[in-house]
Amino acid sequence: MLRVEVSRQLGEFSIEACFANEGRVTGLFGASGAGKTSLINMIAGLLRPDRGIIAIDGEVLDDTAAGLHIPPHRRRIGYVFQDARLFPHLDIRQNLDYGRRMNRLAEDPALEARVTDLLDIGGLLDRRPGRLSGGERQRVALGRALLAQPRLLLLDEPMGSLDEERKVEILPYLVRLRDEANVPMVYVSHDAGEMRQLATQVVMLRRGRVVAFGGTEVLPGT
Repeated sequence: MLRVEVSRQLGEFSIEACFANEGRVTGLFGASGAGKTSLINMIAGLLRPDRGIIAIDGEVLDDTAAGLHIPPHRRRIGYVFQDARLFPHLDIRQNLDYGRRMNRLAEDPALEARVTDLLDIGGLLDRRPGRLSGGERQRVALGRALLAQPRLLLLDEPMGSLDEERKVEILPYLVRLRDEANVPMVYVSHDAGEMRQLATQVVMLRRGRVVAFGGTEVLPGT
């Protein structure tokens, strides 16, 4: 279970969010500037809350009252950004292996085979990122995050930089990830259509505040 009870002042903008979710995909939904990225950066440990608690499966990662802050590299949280952030000088096989090596994990051929099959990236392993489409790069970024064996996966608008054709290409892989990877996710988007297809619970943010929480029926136009 993910538990978030935080507040943070960012210049003239402030975030106050409180929710708990046991679902497979927690959707953070809201317009640009609603505070979605700042909130997942707090979950990742990249941004410290001024006050509050963040916990995953009962393990407290932030507790400002107790002076506790677990650094990002010790949280076992995967993070997929909008722009993939692959290493251009490494081939895809090496990019995929980066997270495992940085976390000092033993090689797991069975997991590697399952992830490359899940995301259909086995045919890309000898290429460099510059030879991939935007959708292929995002699938590799997802694979790299999964091979680091996270207990939670954060996805910050992973389709935000893709054209409509590439979005159609990658969406089925995100659905497969939800249904087959057995890793809970927090999915950030301002696209209600994406949320309806992927999220099991939705946290709706507006100006840094949670204004609705529930199933996809809380989304606009539902």
